[in-house]
Amino acid sequence: MKPSPIVPTVDFEQDGVQHGFLRLPWSRDESAWGNLMIPIAVIRNGRGPTALLTGANHGDEYEGPIALVDLARTVTRNDVRGRVIIVPFMNYPAFRAARRVSPIDGGNLNRLFPGRPDGTVSEKIADFFQRTLLPMADFVLDLHSGGRTLDFLPFAACHALEDKAQEARAIAARDAFSAPYAMTMLEIDAGGMYDTAAEALGKVFVTTEIGGGGTSTGRTVAIARRGVRNFLIHAGILDGVAEHHASIELDMPSADCFTFSESEGLLEPAVDLGAPVREGDVIARIHPIDRLGAEPRDYRAKLGGILVARHFPGLVGIGDSVAVVAVAS
Repeated sequence: MKPSPIVPTVDFEQDGVQHGFLRLPWSRDESAWGNLMIPIAVIRNGRGPTALLTGANHGDEYEGPIALVDLARTVTRNDVRGRVIIVPFMNYPAFRAARRVSPIDGGNLNRLFPGRPDGTVSEKIADFFQRTLLPMADFVLDLHSGGRTLDFLPFAACHALEDKAQEARAIAARDAFSAPYAMTMLEIDAGGMYDTAAEALGKVFVTTEIGGGGTSTGRTVAIARRGVRNFLIHAGILDGVAEHHASIELDMPSADCFTFSESEGLLEPAVDLGAPVREGDVIARIHPIDRLGAEPRDYRAKLGGILVARHFPGLVGIGDSVAVVAVAS
């Protein structure tokens, strides 16, 4: 396979604190011999485990970038044993544009793994993570929230895995993050995801969904900051004592957790995040907006549990995710 066109301006084997870039050649109207410069920090202090920390895999999610920018600014060589690799804006073009996907090529980075070294800009980024960064890592933390279209209860998550020893390590790292909720997560389609790529390489992988609506809050940023620190302490990389808060354990046991819209119109939430629901309860209504006098369409929970995610904008389209229910573990 061709080598990656991305050139790091940092030395991953050098001790100390380095702030640099992943330089990706990007020729365009505005810059014929230009580059896309993706910020990266590497903090290394001798031998030990490596943690790869990422945010803005989707560009309209902000708790991760805030927490990781702060960490990159404040952590010192003497704080760590081993190595921390920080990429706060994984899909940098999408982050700069405040969009979920890249404005350059429309790429949803979290659906493009393993990527291609000779593909689109987004595929080249995925390829570099797949073949260069992930192999270095022992622990991988990818911080997400709901972006502009979803809102979540704040949870850290891992996945059910065939390798139960690997799954147990992921659960331990997820619980160490110490978010208000701890989720065993079911993906709609895991193909092409960063999560799947990291897990296939045997890494201890944890992700999050912390808030949403295309913004952040003081509470959600505090959860991310604390969780990142706790994760690194758990990995044996960062000195200090973890700030532990008990998490409510949740599970997504089947596709019945998801409710998708089969109509379009004005969304009326019938249940708030965190509220208990019973099977058959109305969790949302969609009112038609092309004429008056028509009845709204009710959407009902397919199983009992609590509402962990909801569609955020007031208008909803056919196929949109309306709500997600999880059950107590």
